[in-house]
Amino acid sequence: MSDHGRSLFTGAMGRKKIRRPPGAAPSSRINEEATTRAAAKDRPASKPKAERAGAKQPATRDPQRTSAAILGAAVKEFSEKGFGGARINTIAARANINKRMLYHYFGGKDALYLAVLEGAYVAIRSAETRLHLADRDPIEGMRELIQFTWRYFLDHPEFLSLLATENLHRARYLKRSARIFDLHSPLIAQIATLLRRGAASGQFRHGADPVKTYISIAALGFFYLSNRWTLSTIFRRDLAAEGELDAWGAQIEDVVLSYLRA
Repeated sequence: MSDHGRSLFTGAMGRKKIRRPPGAAPSSRINEEATTRAAAKDRPASKPKAERAGAKQPATRDPQRTSAAILGAAVKEFSEKGFGGARINTIAARANINKRMLYHYFGGKDALYLAVLEGAYVAIRSAETRLHLADRDPIEGMRELIQFTWRYFLDHPEFLSLLATENLHRARYLKRSARIFDLHSPLIAQIATLLRRGAASGQFRHGADPVKTYISIAALGFFYLSNRWTLSTIFRRDLAAEGELDAWGAQIEDVVLSYLRA
């Protein structure tokens, strides 16, 4: 065969199509599909979309827990930075929720701040009811209230910080509370009962005002703690030392009871 004929024969054979069974896929695609199946078999199972993205699960299934988390974060933020410096974004981050959920629960910064204030008062008033002052001897009951108030101030510095912030605003937000008076009425009623019983038994003077009595107790503790750093510097005395704190608690007791005794 000539070179020209051999070339034609070879070209024709190169162009000759391979016959496959009807419906069969090309071999290249078969190999590709097999490789993909093998790789998928070795790959770990994929995680849900929210988990892959690291998304936080909304805490909507436990409203009470979510509300408590928001309030706890807000107490820290407002007590550390005051009303003006507090940021909703920071409170939401501290509570581990999104900002939209915070607005859903409390409506906004003003309402959240008022809820924090009311919660602070609810906490101390609830603790005071457990003292059962009406069942105590007048002097012992008053002594118990004095020491409780002093220790509560020591254990809850955030309470004093919130009070200082609200006084800077002249109680602008607290005046909006519909429940604040009712929170304080039981305490004043218990103090009035102690004073009346003490006066009847000859232990206390007549005519002592229950509101002024409580203000005296709170003022002696609040002023000391809110000014202890400046006072310590002025008098070169560590008024935050444990011994100094114990001594001042006894001082409050002596001052108030000395005034009340007949």
